[in-house]
Amino acid sequence: MALFKKSADMPKDNDAEFKSRVHLPPWKVVIIDDEPGIHEVTKFALSQFNLDGRGLVFYSCFSGQEGFELLRDEQDIALAFVDVVMENDHAGLDLIERIRGELNNHSTRIILRTGQPGSAPEERVIRDFDINDYKAKTELTAAKLKSCVYTSLRSYRDIKIIEQSQRGMEKVISASSSVLRSHTLHHFGSAVLEQTLQLLSLNSSALYLTSYHEDLYHDTQMNLLAATGEMVSYSEIDSVEALPGDVKEYIIEAIALKKSIVHDNIYVGFYEFGNDVTSILYLEHNATLTQLQVRILELFAANVSLTFENLSGKENVQQTQKELILIIGDAIEQRSKETGAHVRRVALMSEILAEYLDQSLDFIETIRYAAPLHDVGKIGIPESILHKPGKLTDDEWQIMKTHAEKGYNLLAASNRIIAKMGARIAYTHHERWDGQGYPRGLVGEDIPVEGRIMAIVDVIDALLSKRSYKPAWPAEKVIEYLNEQSGKQFDPVMCDASLALMDRFIEIQRQMPDSADEVH
Repeated sequence: MALFKKSADMPKDNDAEFKSRVHLPPWKVVIIDDEPGIHEVTKFALSQFNLDGRGLVFYSCFSGQEGFELLRDEQDIALAFVDVVMENDHAGLDLIERIRGELNNHSTRIILRTGQPGSAPEERVIRDFDINDYKAKTELTAAKLKSCVYTSLRSYRDIKIIEQSQRGMEKVISASSSVLRSHTLHHFGSAVLEQTLQLLSLNSSALYLTSYHEDLYHDTQMNLLAATGEMVSYSEIDSVEALPGDVKEYIIEAIALKKSIVHDNIYVGFYEFGNDVTSILYLEHNATLTQLQVRILELFAANVSLTFENLSGKENVQQTQKELILIIGDAIEQRSKETGAHVRRVALMSEILAEYLDQSLDFIETIRYAAPLHDVGKIGIPESILHKPGKLTDDEWQIMKTHAEKGYNLLAASNRIIAKMGARIAYTHHERWDGQGYPRGLVGEDIPVEGRIMAIVDVIDALLSKRSYKPAWPAEKVIEYLNEQSGKQFDPVMCDASLALMDRFIEIQRQMPDSADEVH
């Protein structure tokens, strides 16, 4: 069993700066040497050592194998003092090769020490082994020991900053690849925020960026754009209301005062960029912020906030377009004496069925917004036919059937994906699997999948709903009808899937009922 020892020889905390930052972790130093006296002398010489407000914590190992196991299992060892001669004349050199090779550890700084310089010539060792210094034990006075530790720890610190920056940049690049998707805006903001903290060497337990603005009608909006540290989970939530109470109070106070707030370890930056965008940056930090750090955080807040506002504006336009499609669908259904809730139900049912059928994510999202356009062609059908209380004549029925082609013609000129799918749905949702449908009598898989989906969900919703000409069918009767029409009116695959989803379809009917004044 390895005999790792974590020393209790921590630096005294009478240094004012260290006291103010005592919560920072100490630098980890391991002494790998088979002479116990070397451990004690090294610890004593470095007992008052301090760099960047951080002291040292020591680990003791007495063989090369113990040293390897410690470096394998313990994270963030900053510096290793390694003796050359331990189990054998080259145990220290073997250990170095294993650290750099097997462990792929190129961050830990290694100072090789020997009491027998002739057994491992300095020039050969420095040339052939990845070490950072080579010292004879006799030349390591307390002053020289401290000097090489300062140099080594600064080197280790800079390497770790570079590694953290690389990881942070990878996150930023990864998030940037999908930044234009609304649900990744928060991921992008949080990744950039984390990268900014790493570049500034800030150890923050919680940091938030919010935006605040008034719209044209003086309604105020506060959005949470990004978060890091212990509160990173909040980066998925838009509303500032979800933040912890004390955080929210600081943010509201900064908005009310229109200025930044500094309180103990809390920094709340208030930034106004023009008349439209105000950002509030909340930071729980571990040391006094420098003017440079505050300035960089301000630049970050400006750029991420403006980017978010611009992309949110585009998203708002897109969302408005989707809502208008639903409104148009509602209006057409009401004109034809159907219920407005019908288009919203079939939109959701189409999405669920497409997901069950393992369609692509783009297809699933598109069909939800294209489905309400399935009867858009009815806008070109005379009201005398749409509102006729009795059965249509053959001539009237022929006119009614033209709504499929009329809907297609209305939408086909657009290159937008929702309109393109809407055109295909409008044109094909009255086709039948057996070729007896209209307007073109398509057969089987010649009918596009979106048309086949709409064909079955349109009928299912109509059958489950009360209409002026019929009562709502019970679920058992709808299931019986689907089984009868599998391979005839409907694609058998669609039938099987719809039967499997029938409970969910019925739940949608319950959650989105027709209002009493809509059911004629």
